Amino acid sequence: MKLSISHTTEYTFDQPVEYALQKVRLRPMSNTTQQVKDWSVSIEGGKFEVGYQDHYGNLVDLVSATEGTQKLTATAIGEVETLNNTGVLGMVFGRMPLWHFQSTTPQTEPGAKSRAFARVIGQGGSVLQGLHDASAAILEAVPYEAGQTKTNTTAEEAIKIGKGVCQDHAHILIAAAREAGLPARYVSGYLMMNDRVDQDASHAWADVYINDLGWVGFDVSNGVSPDERYVRIAIGRDGKDAAPISGLRLGNADETMIVSLQVQQ
Repeated sequence: MKLSISHTTEYTFDQPVEYALQKVRLRPMSNTTQQVKDWSVSIEGGKFEVGYQDHYGNLVDLVSATEGTQKLTATAIGEVETLNNTGVLGMVFGRMPLWHFQSTTPQTEPGAKSRAFARVIGQGGSVLQGLHDASAAILEAVPYEAGQTKTNTTAEEAIKIGKGVCQDHAHILIAAAREAGLPARYVSGYLMMNDRVDQDASHAWADVYINDLGWVGFDVSNGVSPDERYVRIAIGRDGKDAAPISGLRLGNADETMIVSLQVQQ
């Protein structure tokens, strides 16, 4: 399937910005499930400082804001041809060892509720089935609902709230998988939805490493493993590592962010 993607993130500030530096992770890479046919990233209100691959292998653009600007816009446009590997990325190894993805982070620190989902993994007829069972249990306990959690909400907090979005679902499964002794990581990317073209956010899911299969994706929010409708952008131990845009800013300006995203065939 060939997917066309247009993704714009616009930051508007209520007063001129003194200094801002952003890590922009908006460049997909070709792998066993996707081939990047055409891709470009443009910046308004700032400039590219340097491009590099981070320690996870993600393609990163370091972008500085123009001094005194009140608007910074990043736009990614391109085409990616995807395959349906039923969620299996395979034996793909990067710069970080598997044990690195077994270590916790503040957002994926397991608590009593996360450990309950880890036990579900162990009760499956196989590790793969156990992960699917845990995904279903997570979605039942934490139904998808926007506006109930924040970007810094932890896995355990989301379970207590009882509502969440794709980031929360990924963090919960990652916490449970690591508690069960499995390497797990966060994936940011895009999903072509069957009922709409326009979206207001990118997507996220989890990868878990299973012996003999390699990395396998689990989209808890939609109850499936990623297929040809998905495009991978970045990975990390949690959402902070793989965020499409993150950085720092000096000054007292308040910001407003608007995301415009279209994913279609």
